[in-house]
Amino acid sequence: MSAPEAAPVRHVRLLAAAAEGDQAAWAELVDMFSPAMWASARAYDLNGADADDAVQAAWLRLLENLHGIHDPAGLGRWLITTTRREAMRISRERRGARLDADPDAPRAGRAVLADADAAERVLDAEWRALLWKAVDAMGEPCRTLLRLLATGPATSTLQIAARLGMPRGSVGPTRARCLRRLRAVVGEAAS
Repeated sequence: MSAPEAAPVRHVRLLAAAAEGDQAAWAELVDMFSPAMWASARAYDLNGADADDAVQAAWLRLLENLHGIHDPAGLGRWLITTTRREAMRISRERRGARLDADPDAPRAGRAVLADADAAERVLDAEWRALLWKAVDAMGEPCRTLLRLLATGPATSTLQIAARLGMPRGSVGPTRARCLRRLRAVVGEAAS
């Protein structure tokens, strides 16, 4: 059995394969980095759709700059930084759209916008509560693993493995199982 591939080496290999059009490499990169990217976007208080837009825009930036990544071993940092920049841009645009509203427009129109924003915040809060309730109901190691992925900065596989006392190579498969279980629990609770 060969030794597990170090994360930076793996990132370099996957990035090179993705640049050559390898769809499996793209899928692996997306699976590997999207949860941390999404958590980074949500840290800017974006709703789910806007966080998805920020993550998607970061993936698009990677596609546009695929051959210009100076440090492929730092791909995770690059993606998180790009996601944060996209999240800040979207957040500024949303705030600007609200601030640039026509001051002479009827007050009722602004009230409707404010009510829609309030309703969206309530729905987001309800969704977050449902999600975290589902995470809290999960057993270990899923509960800790999902919290590490969702709340902290980009936590490395090595750090997660050390925290959970598991082999580094088990983190990815465990994460996949935990996310599948979480999807099922949330899906049942939401229906």
